[in-house]
Amino acid sequence: MAVGGFAYRRGVTSSTARSTPSDASPSAAVAPWKPLAAVAFTLVTWASAFVAIRHLGHDVPPGALSLGRLLVAVVVLGAMLLTQRHRRWPTLREWPLIALGGITWIGVYNLALNEAERRIDAGTAALLVQIGPILVALLATVFLGERLTRWLLAGLAVGFAGVVVIGRASSSGDNGDLLGVVLGVVAALTFAVGVLTQKKLLGAMSALEMTFWYYVVGAVVCLPWAGELVEVSRETSAANLGWIVFLGVFPSAIAFTTWAYALSHSDAGRFAMSTFLVPFITTLIAWLALGEVPAALSFVGGVLCIVGVLLTRRTTRPVAPAPEGPALR
Repeated sequence: MAVGGFAYRRGVTSSTARSTPSDASPSAAVAPWKPLAAVAFTLVTWASAFVAIRHLGHDVPPGALSLGRLLVAVVVLGAMLLTQRHRRWPTLREWPLIALGGITWIGVYNLALNEAERRIDAGTAALLVQIGPILVALLATVFLGERLTRWLLAGLAVGFAGVVVIGRASSSGDNGDLLGVVLGVVAALTFAVGVLTQKKLLGAMSALEMTFWYYVVGAVVCLPWAGELVEVSRETSAANLGWIVFLGVFPSAIAFTTWAYALSHSDAGRFAMSTFLVPFITTLIAWLALGEVPAALSFVGGVLCIVGVLLTRRTTRPVAPAPEGPALR
């Protein structure tokens, strides 16, 4: 799901944080409400994806759900790519990063999240995915040489304290278990790995090209469940098939486009912060549609996760040099 469209401010950007030159030039004639409407559509769509996955988890196994959704997304993204004037094949040097990003962020992420939501409610899963940016910041210090600041360390401590609180709440309740929490963290980790691969690729590839190829690789990862998907398509209801198509078309493809549009016409950092609303929109939709609400302690943990992310985005102000005085003799 494209909660992975998170725009990261520590020099690591997502597929939607950077775009082709034609996408990135804001038009002065664009009405201010249009980017806001695009953001609102994106956030609600991403939030509804968590609820749809939770709903389908009772009838559709994680592998079949992942493959079905990704195949739909590949078709839609491919059609979008065909409308672009300038297209190119990835180079040999780009394929390893595409493979790594597609395997982790798209393939493993979907499998882990789908299985997690068979065990924990949609709101809790959405809260856990919010630690992704913290993991991005940590991995960037290891693999990209970014500086390990005191704010990053503080954010890591607070964010993972939130995960512990969520784990405690989920493992002690009737609607979840600790393994579901662990799988949610795995989904956040694979998101982080995918974002790091993007940083290397988006200088030469457009966001749409890169996302398309990531989804192709992710679909290949899920091909072992092709037989399961065929069986599900024969036995499940038309409504469930409709939800699988919805997941592939809207959260995976169209929401990516609306998010990119919004970022190209406004401040990326400000809109990136709005993704923190996703868990709370998810909880509201899950309450209305499924009658599920996370335990109160899960909300406490979620707030800690979000505070942790905000701390990692703090920067230490450089100390101003002292004014020069007379030379000491």
